[in-house]
Amino acid sequence: MRRHLDRIRFRGQRRDEFQDLAESPNTSDTESADDVGLKPQASIIESVELRDVEGEQQSDAQAGPGSFSAALQDDTKTDLNEVKGHLEIALLEKHFLQEELKKLKEESNVDSLRQELEKERSRCLELEQKVNDVLRSSLEDSPPLAPRAPPPPPPAVSSTDKQKDTLSDSCLKWLYDRYGVYIEDFRFQQEEHTVETEEPLSAKRLTENMRRLKRGFKPVTNFMRNLSALSSWYSVYTSAIAFIVYMYAACNGWAIPMFLFLAILRLSLNYLIARGWRIQWSIVPEVSEPVEPPKEDLTVSEKFQLVLDVAQKAQNLFGRMANILEKIKNLFMWVQPELTQKLYIGLWVAFISSCLLPYKLLGFIMGVYAGIKFFIIDFIFKSCPKLRQRFDTPFIIWTNLPTDLQLKERSSITMSRRVTATGGRGSLGAAAPLGVGRDEDGGRNYSTKRGAFHEVFSLPESEHPLSVCENGWRCCLINRDRKTPTDYIRNGVLYVTESYLCFESSSSRSGSSKRNKVIKLMEITDIQKYKVLSVLPGSGMGISIATPSTQKPMVFGAMIHRDEAFDAINTQYTKINGMATADDPETQ
Repeated sequence: MRRHLDRIRFRGQRRDEFQDLAESPNTSDTESADDVGLKPQASIIESVELRDVEGEQQSDAQAGPGSFSAALQDDTKTDLNEVKGHLEIALLEKHFLQEELKKLKEESNVDSLRQELEKERSRCLELEQKVNDVLRSSLEDSPPLAPRAPPPPPPAVSSTDKQKDTLSDSCLKWLYDRYGVYIEDFRFQQEEHTVETEEPLSAKRLTENMRRLKRGFKPVTNFMRNLSALSSWYSVYTSAIAFIVYMYAACNGWAIPMFLFLAILRLSLNYLIARGWRIQWSIVPEVSEPVEPPKEDLTVSEKFQLVLDVAQKAQNLFGRMANILEKIKNLFMWVQPELTQKLYIGLWVAFISSCLLPYKLLGFIMGVYAGIKFFIIDFIFKSCPKLRQRFDTPFIIWTNLPTDLQLKERSSITMSRRVTATGGRGSLGAAAPLGVGRDEDGGRNYSTKRGAFHEVFSLPESEHPLSVCENGWRCCLINRDRKTPTDYIRNGVLYVTESYLCFESSSSRSGSSKRNKVIKLMEITDIQKYKVLSVLPGSGMGISIATPSTQKPMVFGAMIHRDEAFDAINTQYTKINGMATADDPETQ
């Protein structure tokens, strides 16, 4: 009996030590299915407990104080029964707690749903009241309307009408299924604007884009080179055959079919080339340029030089394109009236001839003229430049058309001349302005910031800057024979005349020419491109000139347009030396 009481006490103490519902393991489907299957199980457990209690009482009554060995055997059985009972009680309590938790959750959800439903009902009632008030006010303001007649009854639909409706519906459905996709394509929609992301600046990407541009222009440049070779009779037999075939086609009115046939032939050859055939259809042999393998690891100087080279190419390319576009714009905007007038008269002649002449005759004239112009006239003009400068009207118009940059330079020069002329007239009256040099035959004034050009450098009046360097080249003179810093480097402007190389120092005072430098082109013994600092990448920005009067060559450095200045000086130097050798009787 004592053992049974201890078991009941232990069972009461262990209830508080059970885990919470959140920490307990999930039950199986059989444990939490329904309450009907659990009630018989609970009754069975209670009957088993009662039988145990009765058996213990009987055993206690029969045993007596002397049967200790029988009691030890019963202890093992009772321990197993206790463990079994604990497990069954724990499972039952877990099931009951889960059921209570579900009920609590359902009750909380129902309350929240009820609150929301009541709120919606109150809102609906408020809206109905507002609608009723608005309808009442509108009925009171509007005059009474006559009672409407009841709608007429719908006409009786016969069976034939029903068949027609079904046939029409089926036809419309068939048409929509067949052509509905094409009709949907004509639906208007707003165009989507996508903004392309700009890539960051990269030297590798910049060089790759320039190479791609060069490869893309290669077919166009090859085509233009072949046309030029055909016009200049590079291959006499090829040009003669092309001329005869073209003139025969133009005389018979087959010029357009001939060009279309040539395009088809070219596409066919390209197809064969793409298939692996080696076919070369070119008048001028193509020169394969060596492809440099891309370097992955570049030094800082190599990257800097690469960016400079690409930037120079891009600058020159953009400059040529801008010159072409500006010339076309100035041609149509009457910037040079005498040039645009020729185009204007030519357009009127073409318009009147197109209105009066039949198209067959007009096409014959245009085709024959184009063939003679391309194969004969252009060849003569290319071989005789003087004839081209006098009689080639398109070439004269194109070369004399100014760009916007040239117009700006001309306007600045004219403004400076007007200012100098006005100042000279105010100071000296009718006399010539101070410091103004005049050419012998043209009457053009040449001056510098210090005054007249020939007075600043103490030269004859016939000496004036060449057209290439009317404004001079900004540079610095490095005289390595001098040791003082003020005489070693001088900033100024470099000019080239017919016989002299003149450097005007910017630090020289007005009227003083001690710091200016004048070098005769005949006295120059050597002229070369020079790189002042060998550490920097590139070919440098200087020109070295050696004379007998200096121990070390003088250097004109920091010249932005170094190549242009070198070409001008070298050309004039060779010209002067050639004239001197031709006039010298000893050399003859």
